[in-house]
Amino acid sequence: MIRARNIHKSYGDLEVLKGVDIHIQEGEVVSIVGESGAGKSTLLQILGTLDLPTNPKAFDTHLILDGQSFVNMKDNELSKFRNKNIGFVFQYHQLLPEFTALENVMLPTKISGRNEKDSLEKAFSLFEDLNIAHRLHHKPNEMSGGEAQRTAVARALINSPKIIFADEPTGNLDSKNADDLHRLFFDLRDKYNQTFVIVTHNTLLADTTDRKLVMKDGQIIS
Repeated sequence: MIRARNIHKSYGDLEVLKGVDIHIQEGEVVSIVGESGAGKSTLLQILGTLDLPTNPKAFDTHLILDGQSFVNMKDNELSKFRNKNIGFVFQYHQLLPEFTALENVMLPTKISGRNEKDSLEKAFSLFEDLNIAHRLHHKPNEMSGGEAQRTAVARALINSPKIIFADEPTGNLDSKNADDLHRLFFDLRDKYNQTFVIVTHNTLLADTTDRKLVMKDGQIIS
């Protein structure tokens, strides 16, 4: 699903990623762990097309998702590619406060121009799967933290992306909601064959994933 080779990232004189290679198979749930500053979130942002590697031509960097290279795409191409192929879940749900849960979830479909009727059917199905159907017309401040994060998961899944990137998705949840979200990722993988890459400090979550990648000083060490 993802093949990346020789990813470098520097901010001025600070070298954050030092030639990272990574291969993730379709349908895997993979965690990335390591101390703060190891480069985990930076790697996730580059794999998710939210940031660019440093000097990919000089380093012979390769970034391929489902057979398609995206390392040299222009901004408008990247936006379309991201909307179609990638979903994101962050530590804070990042829902728009003025919109209802349903409106938030439907936003990616409006950007992509997908058929509204089909998109609504998919949204209703996701709300049922995520046990938040009773929150369709509630705004984020009317939902619990766990419900808001599940809404964010639905938004990430609405366009049926090939891969979901999650950056500390349980970091702002209590232990029960965090456990529920852990199980949810595996349930979604089993139902939709989605691939998940999760940056986390939660050792319980990391230890239950199909593979755990450990980062240190800008490199994957195991």
